[in-house]
Amino acid sequence: MSMTFRFGVGIHSIKNPSALREKARRLEGFGFDVIYVPDHLGAPAPFPALTAIAAATTKVRVGTYVLNACFYKPALLARDVAALEVLSEGRIDLGLGAGYVREEFEAAELPYPSARERVDYLEHVTAYLREHLPSVPILIAGNGDRLLTVAARHADIVGLTGANPRGVNGALAERVEFVRTAANDRDLQLDLAITAVPTDNSGIPNLSLTRRYAPGLSDEQLLALPAVLSGSPRDIADTLRRYRETYGLTSFSVQEVHAETFAKVIAELR
Repeated sequence: MSMTFRFGVGIHSIKNPSALREKARRLEGFGFDVIYVPDHLGAPAPFPALTAIAAATTKVRVGTYVLNACFYKPALLARDVAALEVLSEGRIDLGLGAGYVREEFEAAELPYPSARERVDYLEHVTAYLREHLPSVPILIAGNGDRLLTVAARHADIVGLTGANPRGVNGALAERVEFVRTAANDRDLQLDLAITAVPTDNSGIPNLSLTRRYAPGLSDEQLLALPAVLSGSPRDIADTLRRYRETYGLTSFSVQEVHAETFAKVIAELR
């Protein structure tokens, strides 16, 4: 298992082509390894945006964090992924999830399957992509037992959704151990989705995004979540080193609003 750090950053808006190109080059210059686009109605369409990002950059990888697998038929998705693999010169990481926003299914005029059905379909899509596009790294992100079992068995990178309250009081160790056991000695990388980082010199993170996913927790409990990082860039770098040593976490994904602060963290770690 590689212990080299890997850093991703997600973007959620596009003003115009030149602004997107400038943003992509700036994030590449910050030292991020991959630029992600999410898959939500109301956000940019992932594949056109990632194609433009790949064309504007030279080294950074491009990917989805994460596609709602239930929105796609496997053969049609594989066609889009294969095209992006060519256009990015092999710099694609494909992130997949089971989907969870009922309103988006309804807006897309698609049935909203049960959680079990969504995870089963995710596994079906993943197996198809594994067979037909074996060269494309796959990330699967989530937190539940069944989804993480699919991720452990099929993905190259397993994304742990750290805003979940299961991350309180040491439960991150349990999730990591669960994945390791389900992987049955498969070599995989663990990614933690960071939801809060200080964006000024106070060292205090903005908890608004984290609170959206864990509304019942107090500020003290939110600050204790592994996905919430506090302190100076050096403090945060030390925290990530501890995550690597304690849990084997080597991949971390942040949001665009965190990028400038996290660039300083990356500099501390490289």
